[in-house]
Amino acid sequence: MRLEFFGIDKLNFVEFNITGDDLNCPRLNDESRYINSEVFNLFVHCFEKSNELYEYFEPSKYNSRKIIVLKNELVINLEKWEEIKSSNDFVNFIETIFLGKAFLIELEKMDTDWTEHWELYLSLLKEINREMIAIIDKCIDESRILWVIGY
Repeated sequence: MRLEFFGIDKLNFVEFNITGDDLNCPRLNDESRYINSEVFNLFVHCFEKSNELYEYFEPSKYNSRKIIVLKNELVINLEKWEEIKSSNDFVNFIETIFLGKAFLIELEKMDTDWTEHWELYLSLLKEINREMIAIIDKCIDESRILWVIGY
């Protein structure tokens, strides 16, 4: 909770919006899903690899030509999360990701004992990866466009 006024520069989340069309995207829609930027940064490479026009602060569109590529990247990413078997593997994998160290810093702020139950956080990250794939599957099944927008 923030008991203060703040500007747009203090927003820190990413919107997954499937309600737009090929040209427009109604931001902050009831159907949208949201994820914290530090968490999204662990997956951003999948979005960058699958869409050369990906831009964090601009709506990035994943239409029928880009959405399958994105799904494939996320499936490969999930397989990498599944290979992690120790806390050292967990930390080493995250540290190889651009801005991964920032995630670890935020995790430490949130839970100073996170190293004692790193498996819980690994499980949560795998579930987030699966949920991203599920959003994409919905887009594929319903011929929708995924818009990804950072705030």
